[in-house]
Parts: sequence; C-alpha cells; structure tokens
Amino acid sequence: MKRIILPTDFSENAENAIRYAIQLYMGEECTFYLLHTYTPAIYRAECLLHSPGQIGLGDAYQVSAMERLGELRDRLEHDFKNPGHHFMLHAAFNTLVNEIVETVEREKIDLVIMGTQGATGAKEILLGTNTVNLIEKANCPVIAVPSDFAYEPPKEILFPTDYEIAYGEGGLKVLLHLAKMHTSQVEVIHISSGYDLSEAQSTNKQGLGSILGGIPHSFHDLPDQEVIEGINNFRSEKRMDLLVMIKNKHTFLERLFIDPVIKRAAFHLDIPFLVFPVQD
Repeated sequence: MKRIILPTDFSENAENAIRYAIQLYMGEECTFYLLHTYTPAIYRAECLLHSPGQIGLGDAYQVSAMERLGELRDRLEHDFKNPGHHFMLHAAFNTLVNEIVETVEREKIDLVIMGTQGATGAKEILLGTNTVNLIEKANCPVIAVPSDFAYEPPKEILFPTDYEIAYGEGGLKVLLHLAKMHTSQVEVIHISSGYDLSEAQSTNKQGLGSILGGIPHSFHDLPDQEVIEGINNFRSEKRMDLLVMIKNKHTFLERLFIDPVIKRAAFHLDIPFLVFPVQD
C-alpha cells in the first residue's frame, strides 16, 4: 500500500493537486495523509516563549483545521468513491516543511504530492517557497502540480539527465511504478557538452537502461544548449505529461532554485514535476 502525503492550505491549487494525486493512483491501494499546518500570526512571536496551549489558542485552531480536513475528505470520498483509498487527517502547529519532513520519517511515507503555489502564490513564480524548501529537505520524492493543471495520465515522461550519477532501482521506484501502472514511455534526454561521454557516464547510462529495461524508453542526445532550452525544445516537438529530475548538488536542478537568472528563464512549468532526492 502506498503512503502519500497531500499537504493542503485549503486553496484551490492545493485541492487541484490532491485530486491529481487521487487520479494518478486510482488503481492503487493508498493511504493519503491530508496534512495541514498552522502558525497563527497572533502567536508567531509568542510561540518562541510559550506553547500554543499555554497561549490558549491551539485547541481552537486544531479543531477548526480538523473540521476543514474532514469536509475535504468527505468531498473527495463522495467524488471519487474509491474503496482502495483511505484518508488520514493530520493538523499540526508547525511549519509545513518541518511537519512534512517529520511525518515522512515517522510514517514511512513513499511520496509527497503538492501544488506549486499556495493560496497567495504569484503566477509568475516557478515554484512556491514551501515547494522549493520541501524539495531541498525531503528524503522522499515530491511531485509538484501546477495550478489549474487538468489531470492527464503520465503516458509520456521526460527525464533529463547528465549521467553523472549511478542510478539505483530503489531510488527511482516511484518513476518505475508510475510508468508500469500507466504504460508510459520514458524519454531520457542528455544535452551534449561537445565531448563524448566519460567512462563513468557511459556506465551510468547503461545502468539506467537496465533499470528501465521493462519499460518502453528511448535515449536522446541533444546538441549543446542550455538545459532549459533543451527541455523546452524537446517538449515543443513531443507532448510530455510528467517531468522527472533527480536533485543532485551542483546540477541544473540545484541552480534552478538558487540562481536568479535561471529563475527568470523561460522554464514553463505547466506539467507535473517529479523530483527525486539526492541518490546515494
């Protein structure tokens, strides 16, 4: 049974991501953790000195959050009527990212699926602060779902890579499972630097091919260009339903979140984005 965290701030974007998750795993037995955190402004400063209970407001926020989570669960159960899907409600006085990281460890979570923006997220921002921070800190895969994305099964999966790491089947198991479940085609793209692959890169490419052996896949070598440009150019020729990347230090994905120039680049995140943590 898959164990998946679905964070919510009760925004439309959050609920859209939750509905994407339910449809993505429609044929799979899952436990979904509907998770909400709260840090009311009235005691953000006070909480440095006292607990919410001491201030006397914690219980009220907890009750209100659990009521709204219950309403959300009831709505989802009514709309999807899937006996294989089970919902756990979780509200906590904590920051969202810290609570997710702690819950991932405590509950042996397989995956987090969340919206790219919260209730106040600006459309022009690639990923919201919580999404970026979670990708930085999470020890499990994260799928970020763009606002207003209408569910499409991930029949075509785009996987850019530089072949700089040795891939492990365990580290890619969410990708492998989704690809098998949806009979997907995985398109692996590598952008040439003008040099032949090193011996290590060639070995890693062969290893990735072995891992993907039971799944339809193709390898593509693109001419020297910026990674964003290569992704956009490939997508202009062939529709993709899911973008997959592995977050390794000093790679494009790391720069994507910290480099202001790249943040302003034409990287149009209009499909779900699956990010794996650093692989051992």
